[in-house]
Amino acid sequence: MNNDHPMREPVGSAVRDHAIHIVKKTSAPLRRDVVDALRKAIVDGRLAPGSRLIERELIEMTGVSRTVIREALRQLESESIIETIPNKGPIVRRLTRAEAVDLYAIRAVLEGLAARSYVAKASDADILALGEALDRTVAAYEAGDPDEILSVKNAFYNTLFAGADSEILSSMIASLHARVWRWRALGLGHPKRTQNRSQESITGLRDLYDALKARDADRAERVARQEVTNAGAEIMRIFAETDTASL
Repeated sequence: MNNDHPMREPVGSAVRDHAIHIVKKTSAPLRRDVVDALRKAIVDGRLAPGSRLIERELIEMTGVSRTVIREALRQLESESIIETIPNKGPIVRRLTRAEAVDLYAIRAVLEGLAARSYVAKASDADILALGEALDRTVAAYEAGDPDEILSVKNAFYNTLFAGADSEILSSMIASLHARVWRWRALGLGHPKRTQNRSQESITGLRDLYDALKARDADRAERVARQEVTNAGAEIMRIFAETDTASL
């Protein structure tokens, strides 16, 4: 975790020299690209917890309109990544230890249910696609790039949730993932993350895929829940090492 930023520093002085680059994807609205860029800036510490998000400065950093910035901020607030303080405006929200405990416990249950639903509903083509997503995830872990790991691991789980074929379950899980995005990135990029932990993640994902491919619902649910529990334990270690109640 980067501790170089004062916790209540305005965004302008914290990241004045760091433009936030928007990569326009023709398949997605500009607002979504801005949301992704701001979320990444929060994850990597350029927009630190407690920083004020001043519209004018965000416009200068991103090069987009005030309307797009406001839409992006509303989206991030709906994901509980930022919050609006009276007489101060939007700030990067601090994430508490208590929230982490609750969110990871709920994630474990829901992702276990998704694994069970996948076993019941996934087609052979779904299982093939999940295997390909697993291969990309393993390759990213072996390359050691935290950003790429997070991207392809998200793709793996999105493929799983699509195969589970439950719109309500997928929506609930997506909401939780949005709230824990920064923690997941912190865990993957933490300087004390060991090679053993990365190998454990690879083994866990392979075990999950094997259970899903075998259509073993009980095992798939158990492994899916354990994967989330292990990830939550890693976040708790980060809280302990930083000796803080919020990140």
